[in-house]
Amino acid sequence: MSAIGYELNGQVGTLTIKSPPANALSSNLLNALSEKLDEIEQESLAKVIILKGDGRFFSAGADIKEFTSLQEASDYQALAEYGQKLFERIEQFSIPVIAAIHGAALGGGMELALACHIRIATENAKLGLPELTLGIIPGFAGTQRLPQHVGTAKAYEMILTGEPISATDAYHFGLVNQLTSEEELDEVALTLATKIAAKSRPAINRVMQLLPYAKTAQFATGVQKEAEAFGEIFGSEDAKEGIQAFLEKRKPNFRDQ
Repeated sequence: MSAIGYELNGQVGTLTIKSPPANALSSNLLNALSEKLDEIEQESLAKVIILKGDGRFFSAGADIKEFTSLQEASDYQALAEYGQKLFERIEQFSIPVIAAIHGAALGGGMELALACHIRIATENAKLGLPELTLGIIPGFAGTQRLPQHVGTAKAYEMILTGEPISATDAYHFGLVNQLTSEEELDEVALTLATKIAAKSRPAINRVMQLLPYAKTAQFATGVQKEAEAFGEIFGSEDAKEGIQAFLEKRKPNFRDQ
């Protein structure tokens, strides 16, 4: 069974992350997502995509256990670059992608949501980049995309503390477009997607081409620097301790090394 499900309802496609219990973003899941994007482009039937998570969460982060199997800084940097490239593809996609967030969008899951064009969240959802609590840093362009949505000062606070914010706070900061109840999330996302799908495909595609120009030229440089730093930090003793503590469900004992 694929880690990513796909259904087409009229001109609205729905991608569903299916990797219980936390919908962690493993390499296999990211590959499956890339393949589904290929299919959607080739079919050219959907005019809007809804991206959601099955079960309790949208996505609670990257697959930390998979990280522990990597050895060299270059392996970690390559993983970051792969995720960055995939999420950049989503942001540059010719079809709008709406993230329908429930439960939690944390770490890599938050970075995936940031790459989507519109975000709808349930009122009780949590959003954040908790990597520093594990002694590591965001690696899928979170350090570059989050400031665009919440401002630099709030991005510093969120990333440096590692503490998630509520969907209500995310809405006030402009990170989330709409709030909804858990029960109405699918309906609200479908209503918005249907409004967009009613527009002309050529016009939609042109808008999707134009809005990314609003990103600064520094973005590509920042993303590359993030990937390099992601690789470097994973070699630190604190990163090893932080990840081990996470897996053992205990508080890490950082030694600043």
